[in-house]
Amino acid sequence: MKKILCIGEALIDMICTDKGKALSDGDHFLKKAGGAPTNVAAAIAALGGNAELAAKVGTDPFGKHLIDVMQSFGVSTKWMLQDEKYFTTFAFVSLMESGERDFYFNRGADGQLTRQEVDNIDLDEYSIIHFGSATGFLPGPLQAAYQSLMQKALQQNVFISFDPNYRHLLFKDDKQSFIDQSWNFLVQSNFFKVSDEEALLITGTPTLQDAVQSLLEKTTGVFAITLGKEGTMLGMNGLTEIIESIKVKPVDTTGAGDAFVGAVLFQLSQKPAGEIKILPVAEWRKIILNANKAGARTCEYLGAMEAFKHLSSDIFK
Repeated sequence: MKKILCIGEALIDMICTDKGKALSDGDHFLKKAGGAPTNVAAAIAALGGNAELAAKVGTDPFGKHLIDVMQSFGVSTKWMLQDEKYFTTFAFVSLMESGERDFYFNRGADGQLTRQEVDNIDLDEYSIIHFGSATGFLPGPLQAAYQSLMQKALQQNVFISFDPNYRHLLFKDDKQSFIDQSWNFLVQSNFFKVSDEEALLITGTPTLQDAVQSLLEKTTGVFAITLGKEGTMLGMNGLTEIIESIKVKPVDTTGAGDAFVGAVLFQLSQKPAGEIKILPVAEWRKIILNANKAGARTCEYLGAMEAFKHLSSDIFK
């Protein structure tokens, strides 16, 4: 079983626990390790997979906390680099009474992972590389590192996974840049996951049916469109079908999509490396069904990392 490399942001989520209050009015905050690719790596390891995270954090206590959390799950932190010039990235979030999120992003070390640093990664060690964009498409060194690692993965025929992880508050002033960069990754990926909202945004279509048709026409990889409690739409070989999820009583949906992706990649890593690009539809049905279970179970706990402590491959039985 070769390793899975996840690249992207590792950050601290500061969650306001004063319900309904804006960040400016909140007094109580809960520190949580976060970042989409960080979550994916933790989920893979929790399921028993061999995951490694390429990310940059500060030399401050919060960067140390992120490294410690990853190591506690069994994620290799060889490529979790520390930068003494930049503080660890923070995301402050509060859920307003209207249901909207009050959000403030204090970007630091995560965006400083450079092309030169990722060029030192030997991709022969990995069967899969996962790009979980979120901050990877913002201007800066990480953006160039993403592009360089993608090209290297293509040249070395590594299985490429991609999740755009759109965040409106990060790209509200430049959606088109996000869309253009997403297409660049979508068309080159062997597998990608998008939400139904992301499918509409990226394709620029009015209905999900139109979005699906656009993805089928323009991409060649297997894709999954998550539909919440309705399950997941699997797309491959010009066809789609919905794979149902299991019923749970949700407590917190944070990290559910990352658990889904982690479960997909974990299962792929159990297959011979030469076969994962040519798996039949029947195999993908099983993979998505199990990934739905992982995503749903994650919703039963408060916080992604707390939920991942309860993840194991036993849920696939």
